[in-house]
Amino acid sequence: MNSSHSDLQIAGDILEVQHLLQPAREHPATVAEFAGLARSIAADRSQWAHLVQYDAVSRWYHRLRTGPGYEVWLLSWVPGQGSGAHDHGASSGVLTVLAGELTEHTERGVRNLGAGTQRVFAPGYVHDVVNDSLEPAVSLHVYYPGLTDMPMHASQSSSPASQDVVPA
Repeated sequence: MNSSHSDLQIAGDILEVQHLLQPAREHPATVAEFAGLARSIAADRSQWAHLVQYDAVSRWYHRLRTGPGYEVWLLSWVPGQGSGAHDHGASSGVLTVLAGELTEHTERGVRNLGAGTQRVFAPGYVHDVVNDSLEPAVSLHVYYPGLTDMPMHASQSSSPASQDVVPA
């Protein structure tokens, strides 16, 4: 193996290299720090559990926190609810499943996301998140910069159409 490769280059995903993940700072600035912020909020149910509501008509969402250049959203998903295929405009993000299970569909395939699972994505990352289970789910989303655009996609191969910003 070439010793000039970093752990991140070898693993290919910052979340797979646990020793590189840093504790949350008050004002995160790196991908690892944003993932750490999401993990610290997830670990402290008193910050979010009492706020969660469920809406049978549409996904419920609540902006939990803002900071310099970022925002944190709490979402709930009843069975069958989904986001539709979308990207997050110029924002990068961290999605953390707090409770239940979600399914993420991308051009690379399908990924089941159970409680505690995190996904990190860059601007332009297209996915469709759905609650395919029989139980409600709750997720936490950190966007940096804050979410201002969420273009919807008819499918993974078609061009986006802009829509009102609803976190996903």
